[in-house]
Amino acid sequence: MSANTPRQSPGAWEEAAAQLLSRTARDLPTGRHEFHKERLMAHIEQAQRAQETSADTPKVRRLRLSRPAIALPALAAAVAASVIAGTAMTGGGGSGNGPALATGPALTTQIGAASPHGVAQLLDQVSLVAAPGDHPAVKAGQYVYIESRTADTFVKTVDDKSSLASHELHKRQVWYSADGTRGWLIDPAVNDSPEGETLSLPDEQGNTPVAGLNHPSYDYLTKLPTDPRTLLAKIYKETKGHGNSPDQEAFTTIGDLLGESYPPPALTKALFKAAAKIPGVVTVNDAVDAIGRHGVAVARLDDKSGQREEWIFDKNTHVFLGQRTVQVSKAGGPEEIIKPGTVLFTSAVMQRAIVDGIKQVPNKAS
Repeated sequence: MSANTPRQSPGAWEEAAAQLLSRTARDLPTGRHEFHKERLMAHIEQAQRAQETSADTPKVRRLRLSRPAIALPALAAAVAASVIAGTAMTGGGGSGNGPALATGPALTTQIGAASPHGVAQLLDQVSLVAAPGDHPAVKAGQYVYIESRTADTFVKTVDDKSSLASHELHKRQVWYSADGTRGWLIDPAVNDSPEGETLSLPDEQGNTPVAGLNHPSYDYLTKLPTDPRTLLAKIYKETKGHGNSPDQEAFTTIGDLLGESYPPPALTKALFKAAAKIPGVVTVNDAVDAIGRHGVAVARLDDKSGQREEWIFDKNTHVFLGQRTVQVSKAGGPEEIIKPGTVLFTSAVMQRAIVDGIKQVPNKAS
């Protein structure tokens, strides 16, 4: 089989790389942009050499980058190289050059019915469970540990024929310090090394970026306003110009803060109450997380992409289960192969805890 990928000049490769980096720039900590640009170019050069020696590698185009901002720098570099070079990101054995996850058919689901009613009531109930009074603070020298299961759907092109496939459900573990300058990530969708990779700062350029909404530290979260209106206004202001619409970007930003971070109780309540004020937010009567747990969701449809982002909660206990992105209406242009009911990304939170060291898991904590 031949990938039939047109050859590009080095200048064209660099221009394409710059475009991809600019699209993911909002999720990259400021000081790490240059470092990951260098990693991306290294991936491109490696992929270019592989393309010259082998015509049997299928092209794979990822539909969705992992939303957690803490993982996006490394993932963006690996994914962008694959997109540009047309190299494989399929599983089975691992070459040491990228993820080695097993692949299967596209992830699909029944699309749950959405309703504009009951959003505020559900989020009020959720906030009471998510922000208990015994919520411990993260102290200096400690780390937030979050373990989840994730999977995603992507477009695979072989001999100029495209089809949907998925990367298997896999474990993701992340640790980050209270000030956000130290951390570790183990995720085979980002790095095929079982040891994972460091997220500690400063980066290779000596830069220590300042925490923000799209790369928050625990210390940063403790300083955010807890009045819902003030908080929402800050989110709109700081995400202006990002995403397909201001409302969708605000909803996505709040989802990121809830999904893979550790907000203090007062902020958690404020985030949920702020989300209820965003136009277009709905409830979904049935949604399923990455490990098959059914729940009710708070969601918002991106009218431009036809994708619905869902935050899934247990129907009875209102505990946060996970998140997913579902194609609910027909996609246009090059993404028309994505049919309604396709699950583009799915996650399930398994553990969220405070530990005393990097790569320490709760049941081994002293």
